[in-house]
Amino acid sequence: MEISVSEIKSMSFQALRSHGAGEPQAEAVARAVARAEETGNIICGLYYLESYCRQLVSGRVNGTVEPVVSAPRPGAVTVDAQLGFAQPAFTAGLPAAVAAARANGIASLAIAHSHTCTSLGFFTEQIAAEGLIGIGVTNASAIVAGPGGKSPILGTNPMAITIPGGGSPAMHADFSTAAVALGKITMAKAAGETIPLGWAVDAEGNPTTDPSAALGGALVSAANYKGWALGLLVECLAAGLTGSVNSLDVKGLKLESGPPHDLGQFYILIDPTTHADALAERFARVIDAVESDEGVRIPGRTRRHLDPVPVPDALWGLVKNLAKGP
Repeated sequence: MEISVSEIKSMSFQALRSHGAGEPQAEAVARAVARAEETGNIICGLYYLESYCRQLVSGRVNGTVEPVVSAPRPGAVTVDAQLGFAQPAFTAGLPAAVAAARANGIASLAIAHSHTCTSLGFFTEQIAAEGLIGIGVTNASAIVAGPGGKSPILGTNPMAITIPGGGSPAMHADFSTAAVALGKITMAKAAGETIPLGWAVDAEGNPTTDPSAALGGALVSAANYKGWALGLLVECLAAGLTGSVNSLDVKGLKLESGPPHDLGQFYILIDPTTHADALAERFARVIDAVESDEGVRIPGRTRRHLDPVPVPDALWGLVKNLAKGP
């Protein structure tokens, strides 16, 4: 089916509200779901809506709590999501973080004790829309083993970077530090498909193409030790600097019941004019070089913007049922 972005947002909002989310909380999450679908990021869009709704009912996420914003230092903003959704917590803290970055040249925004934020790029693009460089990280339930290992220790631990550039970002990258997002494994299993070698290992640490074996084993890091090091850095920032939990302490993100996620996200906001007003000129030089080399691209420069969005019939039927309530 072809569904408009506005209808995706409206139906997502209704589904969240009918399962117990407050109005501003549902609005913030529905906007993220619709944006993910608009940009073709299906793993972070309607694919996640059912789990949001089920977890609202089970109490795994608090859908009505108000985030608490504080400023522990002039260049730092902390938002306690209080085990609620990450999206309204970010919305609450962003204005103060932007003001701090403009006043100090650089600022940090820590979102503590939240539900999974799903797509980090949704947040860093909002930072870039303010003319600031946005860098974000978060952790997730442990599913990644270290190089040569078999025990899940880290989450997919993604990071996102958005560089402002006039009317649209000069660069937008949102990627897992694992070889692949966990959702691609679960989607392959649901479709009865195999996965490429190099994505995961089984419970004995052997490379596998079987998604079921991968889910019973562990994912591997992107680029081996390089991705592993980045994943560890993300863990330090997302858990260590926000006071939220380690990946080791989070059960599966889509499980209907269980302890709240209690995850953290950490953002750095940089005013590109603080030290030298040369970002646009210097990056334009790089863009020109990239565009002259056929087959190479700057991440995010050719990102899709779909409206309407192709949505599988079964998924849209599920969304309509969710909008009716539990």
